[in-house]
Amino acid sequence: MTDTTLIVLALLFLIVGALYSTVGHAGASGYLAVMALCGVDALLMRPTALAINILVASIAFVQFARAGHFSWRLFWPFAVVSIPAAFFGAIIVLPVRSLQIAIGVVLVATAVRMAWFALRPLAKRSATQVPALPVAIGCGGAIGFVAGLTGTGGGIFLSPIMLILGWADTKRTAAACALFILVNSLGALSGLASGGWRPEWWLVILAASACVGGVIGATYGSRRATARSLNLALAMVLLVAGGKLLFA
Repeated sequence: MTDTTLIVLALLFLIVGALYSTVGHAGASGYLAVMALCGVDALLMRPTALAINILVASIAFVQFARAGHFSWRLFWPFAVVSIPAAFFGAIIVLPVRSLQIAIGVVLVATAVRMAWFALRPLAKRSATQVPALPVAIGCGGAIGFVAGLTGTGGGIFLSPIMLILGWADTKRTAAACALFILVNSLGALSGLASGGWRPEWWLVILAASACVGGVIGATYGSRRATARSLNLALAMVLLVAGGKLLFA
């Protein structure tokens, strides 16, 4: 990797980290997108995104939890199966173009739906209700497996589901998804490491840039952002991620 490429990636990772952490995400899909644009070796992209995911998700989780938005009861059923599922998803090598297109369509459609919610909120929202245990476990396992396959933490899929189905409000969703992303990224990266992956020296620079963005975004998202602005930010994140998958 050239010095110029590294500088460009560091700046872009800072921006991605700030944007995604605003809604409790770590930015793996964004990191994958900018690495693809900068011509990073495809074999390096997934572990790099996952490693940085762990750091930025940790920052986002701490900020949202300190602000009082984390619920263990909401989180653990999604994570209990997703972690091993992410591990096994990461060690599978399959042609994923069809999967990317399908996921991209879902993300773009969900982005439109979330933007509609933000721009035309209901006059009175019904109370949120934690999903039944089997539903949460099954949902988490499926998302964890897809997260391992695609090199993401899974929050990009879990957060719109939680919001649209009324399982949590915006900030509780962000807090739960931050920790969900963290544990799934750990599981998936463990799978890649078992296959021989070792970090490159430039990962430290990219991680530091993303973490600076993560602190900025998570602090704003957890304490100052309104539900409407968070929904719009999430819609933007989903749209970028979906577009990346569709047109990569």
